[in-house]
Amino acid sequence: MRAPTGSLATPVEITSDSVQRGDVIQIGGQPCRVADLIQLRAGAKRLLFETGEALTMHARTRLIALRMTRKW
Repeated sequence: MRAPTGSLATPVEITSDSVQRGDVIQIGGQPCRVADLIQLRAGAKRLLFETGEALTMHARTRLIALRMTRKW
């Protein structure tokens, strides 16, 4: 995945509360960019990726994601 010009990819720890659209999570060695989020019960979220795949993130799940931030 390429970062847009003027952006910096920073690794951040994410939970179901902090995950955002655009976060890139590596799954099975493949980078997957979060395209949409669906709130589920008990604090869980279903992450829908640009590739059409989905991942359910439970309330206590912690992952490392790359988050694009603007470089000033």
